[in-house]
Amino acid sequence: MPRTRSVATAPALNRRALLAATGAVSLTAGLGLALRPQAPAHATTAAQAPVADSVAHSQGQAAVRTAPAPLAPYTRGTTLSGVAAPRSGSTGYRRLGDGAGWKRVVRDELAAAKAGRADRRTAFAAFVQLTDLHLTDAQHPLRLEYLRAQNKSAWRPQETLTVAGAVSLIERVNALHGAPVTGSPLHFVMTTGDNTDNNSKTELEWFLTVMSGGRITPNSGDPRHYEGVQASGLKTYWQPDSALRDADKQLGFPRVQGFLEAAIRELRSPGLSLPWYSTVGNHDALPLGCYGSRGDSYLTEFAVGGKKLMSLGTAEATALAKSIKNGSSPKGAAFHDLLRAHTREMRSVTPDEKRAPFTPAEYIKAHLDPAHTGPGPIGHGYSSANLSAGTQYYTFRIAEDVIGISLDTTDPGGHYEGSIGTAQLRWLEKTLRDNADSYVVVFSHHTSKTMRNTHADPAHPAEQRHGGQEIVTLLAKYANTLAWVNGHTHKNEIIPHAAAGNRSFWEICTASHVDFPQLARVIELVDNKDGTLSLFTTLVESAAPHATDFSDLTQTGLAALYRELSFNAPGARTDLSGTSHDRNTELILKKG
Repeated sequence: MPRTRSVATAPALNRRALLAATGAVSLTAGLGLALRPQAPAHATTAAQAPVADSVAHSQGQAAVRTAPAPLAPYTRGTTLSGVAAPRSGSTGYRRLGDGAGWKRVVRDELAAAKAGRADRRTAFAAFVQLTDLHLTDAQHPLRLEYLRAQNKSAWRPQETLTVAGAVSLIERVNALHGAPVTGSPLHFVMTTGDNTDNNSKTELEWFLTVMSGGRITPNSGDPRHYEGVQASGLKTYWQPDSALRDADKQLGFPRVQGFLEAAIRELRSPGLSLPWYSTVGNHDALPLGCYGSRGDSYLTEFAVGGKKLMSLGTAEATALAKSIKNGSSPKGAAFHDLLRAHTREMRSVTPDEKRAPFTPAEYIKAHLDPAHTGPGPIGHGYSSANLSAGTQYYTFRIAEDVIGISLDTTDPGGHYEGSIGTAQLRWLEKTLRDNADSYVVVFSHHTSKTMRNTHADPAHPAEQRHGGQEIVTLLAKYANTLAWVNGHTHKNEIIPHAAAGNRSFWEICTASHVDFPQLARVIELVDNKDGTLSLFTTLVESAAPHATDFSDLTQTGLAALYRELSFNAPGARTDLSGTSHDRNTELILKKG
């Protein structure tokens, strides 16, 4: 393994060189080509070192300095400093306020923690992971809110505020002036899937604008007012503007007049100030995150049409939920039958062509759209090569000695759990082998435990599908693997994967930003100069204040309410923050 150099002092590329580099990098995506320092994507002038595009961009403003400023840990705005916590009580609707921060825990299952490492360590990469934003078109006709008749947690009272919450998270990331442990600049952001919720073009546009900056009106259908379940008069759902004693108000939920009007009002995202990359999740790839029904004319017409089912009996809701959980109807035949059987009970809504599902090709094209480039790179990891090959996986260089690998773990055959095809598995192994002189961080949506779905890909019916354990075994064959970073479960969990010969690695799963505690994660890679490496993980919340004011319906006020509603959502799990060993950590590895 080559000598590790701190990226914190890496020389900066100028804007022209940066744009040239990022464009070249994206062209290698999905082809299994090694992004080695001598590759054309990293061609530089004699005075410039071949560093990561994301690193170079984050250093661009420092080019005029004669010497780098001393680095210092930056913990402000992280969960080391404080977290949202209930102010009092143990039942009913509970208000949030400022709570004590979470301490850092040293994890030494894979290597011993040696004394004095804090004085020796050198940073070589620092980045932010966002995951499971679930930007939701809450008025979409295909949504399954009525499953709440079977399970209270099947519909979330906070879903109308996903865009406001995501913008507040972007504001938090932009306010992080350095890494929490090393003070190193943050070099990029990776979002590990389920960026959208309903595989809807409305949501995809909102997501890309949130990430790259611009104005967003989180509304669909009638531009004048909200038409979803929260204005239905049904007691099943929280009716925020109404005096109706709905099921949630009976639990203490407030009446907030003007809520729905504020929820669909235009807001503005500053966009990330860092380069960002994108990984696909099952909700980005499949209608409702579970149906392998690409090209299904019935579901497409229903999505853009003027009818919406808002209520369902408990027995039928239970049967549909069971079908989805078990994957017994992966193409949605059972869902078709249910919708047809309840045509007369549907309510009229305003049709909207923008609610149509997007295809994988449209997903990539949207990322490549110059309107959404923001701070780059062009395509945010995806490329014209992905379009040509019909793939959604790629590599990119994180630092001089580190590459990132973004996988597509969604199964086009249907079901919310994942797998990968043989072609992608072979590509992954070739990429690991060809980059044996670089460390590797793998990104995906699904975790090793949630890749048990082997429904055939309709486009490649003869191709075998491979689960999480096969990926763990493959990654453990290569000593350069440091971590597998993912989401999907909406829960913080960090798993050690031990292997002989310094081939161990860490699996880092981060909670979602739609369910409480609504977190993202900063990850720092450092060399301890003692034969070990450390991966520091630090969780962050959005920039919204912990306390809420029901009369504050500004963009910031709604983001705070988004968090508090998620904390109080009926039936919501209370274990998603994980244990202390899954939150703020130091994960130690032997050098490969």
